[in-house]
Amino acid sequence: MSIDAQVCIGGEWFDGGDGSYDIINPATEEVVGRAPQGSVEQSIAATAAAAEAFDAWSRTSPEERANLLEKAADLYDARKDEFAPLVQAETGATMRVAKTMQVPQVSARFRRYAKGAMESRLIPLEPQVMPTTALAPGGIIGGVGHRAPVGVVSCITSYNFPVVNMAGKIGPALAMGNTVVVKPAPQDPLAVIKLVEIMNEAGFPPGVINVTCGTDIAASEALVSSPHVDMISFTGSTGVGRRIGAVAGGEMKRLLLELGGKGACIVYDDADLKAAIGGISSVWAFHSGQICTAPTRVIAQRGIYDQLVAGLTQAAKHLTVGDPLERTTVVGPVITDVHRGRIEGYVQSARDEGAEIVVGGERPDFDKGFYVAPTLIANATNQMTAVREEIFGPVVVVVPFDDDEEAIHIANDSDFGLYSYVFSGDTGRAWATAQRLRSGNVGINSLQRNHEAPFGGFKQSGVGRDGGSFGLHAYSEMQSIIWPG
Repeated sequence: MSIDAQVCIGGEWFDGGDGSYDIINPATEEVVGRAPQGSVEQSIAATAAAAEAFDAWSRTSPEERANLLEKAADLYDARKDEFAPLVQAETGATMRVAKTMQVPQVSARFRRYAKGAMESRLIPLEPQVMPTTALAPGGIIGGVGHRAPVGVVSCITSYNFPVVNMAGKIGPALAMGNTVVVKPAPQDPLAVIKLVEIMNEAGFPPGVINVTCGTDIAASEALVSSPHVDMISFTGSTGVGRRIGAVAGGEMKRLLLELGGKGACIVYDDADLKAAIGGISSVWAFHSGQICTAPTRVIAQRGIYDQLVAGLTQAAKHLTVGDPLERTTVVGPVITDVHRGRIEGYVQSARDEGAEIVVGGERPDFDKGFYVAPTLIANATNQMTAVREEIFGPVVVVVPFDDDEEAIHIANDSDFGLYSYVFSGDTGRAWATAQRLRSGNVGINSLQRNHEAPFGGFKQSGVGRDGGSFGLHAYSEMQSIIWPG
């Protein structure tokens, strides 16, 4: 596999203004292809092209936008067999994850927002009887709330789910009548660029969808600071999110930020331990823990603490680490050697601070690839670095507690609040706990998602909500239209 990609600006394709760079397979350390190193000038040109296309695109009918999204979904489905090996090679995900969680969800999101384009933009308001004022005569005053497109949206995503996360931004943004500049993560941009090629083939007008990429921070910041950009939709680390917020805030740009997480998973003493262990084990089994919603911070009641740790230990030991292309492999590599070193640093910090490394904590003995063994850290406290900070790897930490109040206190004692979980055989107990958690999303006895539910975080985990119709709302401005009668 060898791909040479380009940037797309105003419907035309160009080499990177600052050259190109290699995309490395995390499992083999071989070159997958070359990505364009977009320049600052190209970032600005892409936002200008999106701004030029906005007026005409925002006035297209909902039917036209829906039809184009459906056509893009059809073209993608016809070629999705090309995407699975590419996504797998770029991300290092197991083929199972690539084929079930990454690739199929792209067209599903396009089709969801094709339907979304047809949802009414109007919110009827009750007529009001208003008195005469110095501004206007009195009488019955009608009105509606109208959802209007924001304008140009810079869509910037993380490396863990490159195409599906980007589809979740492009779909609702275009359905609402916005134009977009797409910026995939520098580690794995090739599948996203290929997706933009398909969307151009579907017939989206020039400038409606633009794409650039690269490792240059200045070129990325230009997609935030450009005067042509009205909104930034970003998925990634809290640190980068803060920087985006600081730059965008000065210009009053709209923000949708889905940032880091340190998922609290409360396991009460009346929980179904088999279900809890299965859910927590997904940290290791699902894309090597590189997912912000993972239940990485387990808070276990003392009555079942030892039993839970023993069950997790056995689960971790039986997970097959290795070649992501092998059918039996459950745990693949992490994205880069630098990230592997970062994960190992957190494990060492837990060791230094007095926690117990129950299983894992070492590099698997492979000649190639950025592998980290599934790791379980027990006898931890909520003040340890590995417990408080997002590791974004196959590492689970376990903290004990005595009663419900202590569990809730520990769970909420975090800078993050993206996704939390509660396992209990008493649904009333679980529900009462869920309502008190400072978390944008709470799963009760399950890690399953409802894709129509609003998704986003509290505290340092982000700003705004997407998902289902909430995704459409996120890419719109609310406008009031008032009239007499």
